[in-house]
Amino acid sequence: MSQSTDLINLDTLAQELATVQQTGSKRIALLGSRHVPITHQNLIEMMTYALVLAGNRVITSGATGTNSAAIRGAMRADPNLLTVILPQSLELQPLESRQQLDRVMHLVENSSNNHLSLAEASYLCNKEIVSRCQQLICFAFHDSGTLLQTCKEAEEQRKVVTLFYFD
Repeated sequence: MSQSTDLINLDTLAQELATVQQTGSKRIALLGSRHVPITHQNLIEMMTYALVLAGNRVITSGATGTNSAAIRGAMRADPNLLTVILPQSLELQPLESRQQLDRVMHLVENSSNNHLSLAEASYLCNKEIVSRCQQLICFAFHDSGTLLQTCKEAEEQRKVVTLFYFD
């Protein structure tokens, strides 16, 4: 193993240890698949609720499934500690999402991405979310290309990444 690899690994390990040991609030991004069974959504909601009750700030997107469950949990605990960043404008979100998002205090729309496909806009949105967090918790399938790419890029930025697979 080369010395530069050893330094990168030690730097990464030190940063992860500092983040894990941090007792104050953290900025935690929570992202995941839209296609999540209701039982998994309930677990994600409870986990997010507990994270926010502990004083952490949660950043997510506005999609159904994982992100919607995270929004419900954070809203129940403390709506002020939730930021939702949309890949496009609010008007382009599904009706069921818009009804939930209307109650979010810290909502960021990316209307400049309205001309992009949802996949392209979601990729850019995830990059913005990761840039704002210290830690990423992601729920994905092994073929969730955009989410797995987001996790890879977060690791390259030396963020603490926790990846849960549904399959």
